[in-house]
Amino acid sequence: MDIAAWSTRFDLLSDPHRLEILIVLHQRPGIIVGDLAAAVGRTETAVSQALRVLRHQGWVSSTRQGRSVSYRLDDETVHQLLHWMGAGHS
Repeated sequence: MDIAAWSTRFDLLSDPHRLEILIVLHQRPGIIVGDLAAAVGRTETAVSQALRVLRHQGWVSSTRQGRSVSYRLDDETVHQLLHWMGAGHS
């Protein structure tokens, strides 16, 4: 068991803003930043900063679609944790 990795996971999940972003990504894979910001009631800048942290951890991936970038949850362990917490798919 990798204690440091689990500690990092729980640290990132403990932030309510990041958790809310992860839940929306879980429910709406392929969402763009503007729509994600609207869904969580935050600015695009704040959401982009959170996404940067989550991408750095390998939890989120991005795909460029023309001028837009879409995001999706990319970590199976986090995906399963969100299910365990009760976050379903839309």
